[in-house]
Amino acid sequence: MNILLVEDNLAIIDGLKYALKINNYNVIYKLNIKEAKDFLNTKPMIDLIILDITLPDGNGFQLFKDFIKDLNIPTIFLTAKDEEDNIVSCLNAGAEDYIIKPFSTKELLARINKILLRTERKSIIKVQNISYDLNKFILYKDDLPIELTPIELKIINLLFLNINKVVRRNTLLDKIWEWTGNYVDDHTITVYLKRIREKIGIDIIKTVKGIGYRIDEE
Repeated sequence: MNILLVEDNLAIIDGLKYALKINNYNVIYKLNIKEAKDFLNTKPMIDLIILDITLPDGNGFQLFKDFIKDLNIPTIFLTAKDEEDNIVSCLNAGAEDYIIKPFSTKELLARINKILLRTERKSIIKVQNISYDLNKFILYKDDLPIELTPIELKIINLLFLNINKVVRRNTLLDKIWEWTGNYVDDHTITVYLKRIREKIGIDIIKTVKGIGYRIDEE
């Protein structure tokens, strides 16, 4: 599980890195809004964001509202006591939770665990070292995004929406025609699946001979 910590207090960073690491979380930290935006623009696989409100180059509230909210990444705010009233607007805007400084690491871990258990069941499907985020429409290999064309991504999305079920070739033919408006045949499907498999690098897409294709969740 990857957690992005956006915080400029080095003592808090060191403490959270240690506490989260021994609980099997991988922590990436950024010290300000610019660093956080630049990092998130690379489309990394981040499961949760811990976001301080007061940052050297701006306000964590604004970063969430203008940028993070649209990424659909669960976010916990770190807030000072006198900022507590302001947090309501961000919770209403879609943030998952907040915790007031100084805070108990055990309490923060409990909140993280609760959020990640819920969101993982809802949005992330993992097959070997491949993950697909149903909310973000991003396919990952070893936590790095795989670049797919729009049609390839729609095919992957259809297969993952039907995890453990066969998607029939006729269904794929109809969908590709719908998405492209172009004539398609069995060869078209074969070409698309070949390209997708090459980009993924491992064969998680099973061919059900004469019927269609299936991805099986482990």
